[in-house]
Amino acid sequence: MQRPSPLDHKEQSQRDQIHGRQVAAMFGRIARWYDFLNHALSLGLDIYWRWRLARVALPRPGGVALDLAAGTMDVSVALTRQYPDVRVLAVDYTLPMLAQGKGKIAGALSERILPVQGDGRNLPLPDESVDAATIAFGIRNIRPRMAAHREVLRCLKPGGRFCILEFGTGRRKVWGGLYNFYLNSVLPAFGRLVSGDRAAYRYLAETIREFPDERQLARELVDAGYARVFHVAMLSGIVYLHVAEKAGGMPGKGFGEAAGETSGEAADEASQVVVGNSAAAPAEPDGSDELLRCFTPQDPGKGPEDE
Repeated sequence: MQRPSPLDHKEQSQRDQIHGRQVAAMFGRIARWYDFLNHALSLGLDIYWRWRLARVALPRPGGVALDLAAGTMDVSVALTRQYPDVRVLAVDYTLPMLAQGKGKIAGALSERILPVQGDGRNLPLPDESVDAATIAFGIRNIRPRMAAHREVLRCLKPGGRFCILEFGTGRRKVWGGLYNFYLNSVLPAFGRLVSGDRAAYRYLAETIREFPDERQLARELVDAGYARVFHVAMLSGIVYLHVAEKAGGMPGKGFGEAAGETSGEAADEASQVVVGNSAAAPAEPDGSDELLRCFTPQDPGKGPEDE
């Protein structure tokens, strides 16, 4: 098998950069409609899904959580509500999305949620500087994904969790093919009707179909270096919640606790991949104040100059 040449890697890197700019421009076009369409197209279930995502993150008290591909900062707000003493770095590549969510962090939340424009493959963070990381419906848009997996792993403290909320691929026979009909027809048509941008929602449908299934994504995360990887299906596999733990924290928890379930809240399907053995780590000063002093709270309405 022939190995890719350095030129092949360079060309792929250039294609990935172009893709990133195109995706950022697309989300910039639909930013004003993003929240409405999310709620409408999911019948409001996306609010619950994001709540579950925040619930499994489990940042340490007084720590810092990273909300990657934060968009309009719904997950960032959910994190601050569930963890009243945790602060959040809301990082997104698309500045208009952060600007659209600016009103959600007015008042007291402006001191706890810091919006930052940044690239998930090259985060402006020191090693082992955040206690937990989340990403909701955004990992599909990052190429290469492995670069983001490893970059988040670098930034996580030992025992920290990278929690991913993502759609299922539609390859399973979910609801007699209704899900695939929804992806292929309803999503692009309704997106065009509301936002005037059919291409954007066709792209979203295509990336959902092309995305690896839950077991492939789990294997990616293990290959990236995470010690323990879990996933749980919601709504019969239409949405998956993935939890990847960095080695070196407290001894691993049972899947139900890792997935944020209670006795009356059963998941549709659960799976677990365990690699290695996480040793307990002593508590140390977390340095969160020093980390946050590296950032000036960014006004999403202004932002850096366009390059």
